Amino acid sequence: MIGSAQVTAYRRDGFIVVPDVLDPATLTETRAAIARLVAASAEIAAHDEVYDLEPGHSRAEPRVRRIKAPHKVDPVFDRIIRAPRVIAILQALLGPAVRLYGSKLNMKSAKFGSPVEWHQDWAFYPHTNDDILAIGVLLDDTTEANGPLLCVPGTHTGPVWNHHGGDGRFAGMIDPADIAPEIGRAVALTGRAGTMSFHHVRTLHGSAENRSERSRNLLLYEVAAADAWPLRGVSDLDEFDARLLAGAGPTIAPRLAPVPVRVPLPPPAGLGSIYETQARATARSYFRARPAA
Repeated sequence: MIGSAQVTAYRRDGFIVVPDVLDPATLTETRAAIARLVAASAEIAAHDEVYDLEPGHSRAEPRVRRIKAPHKVDPVFDRIIRAPRVIAILQALLGPAVRLYGSKLNMKSAKFGSPVEWHQDWAFYPHTNDDILAIGVLLDDTTEANGPLLCVPGTHTGPVWNHHGGDGRFAGMIDPADIAPEIGRAVALTGRAGTMSFHHVRTLHGSAENRSERSRNLLLYEVAAADAWPLRGVSDLDEFDARLLAGAGPTIAPRLAPVPVRVPLPPPAGLGSIYETQARATARSYFRARPAA
């Protein structure tokens, strides 16, 4: 699916965009699964283990901003991450043995889809090494108008910025004043439905509110090299090993790399999704960026 030029671009920029990875039939099946989930959310009044709801959600007008761990909710989402063409890209970028860390479906409905402020995924889940990335599966045609993912080239080789708030607790976002030059270099990861982006765990990124007339649903998977172990520990080794997607059997020999780390502690005063954590912050940013070349 990708060649040496794209691998080089990933190493240099911290992200790549690969068109047409998801086939039309799977795209149709995925959209049908999402429609069922959104319809079922009408019976839910508050966030639960599956749904993170938009402000204004109601039975009459269901509004969902995230499906949590969709690979556990509907089999189509599990099949996508295990597809041979996806595994081939992951092995080209991370090595032969790769493990699923987690998944989520961020849903930006037309006119009200919530933004995600600037952050680095690494701040949320540091590991023993940073051979980790996130896949963004574009489930809708995505342009700069409907709140695409924005990444800042080269930031995956730089610092880990402060993601803590004024109260000293983890805030899940960076004060925009600390990264003004970087924000000015942000690139929008756009493409037609079925495109996938791959961004390094330390790449600075975010996405603005969707104010357009079109939805922008983004299916995300976090994937790590199998020898990258979470610094906050493994509570269930059998479940951890079951998430191996490709490569040799389980390893209990983590690879240690000299990477910068900021531990996401103490936790926010009220635990919740990134949306709730970031909503408690006082410094917010709404931004523009040029489309990816």
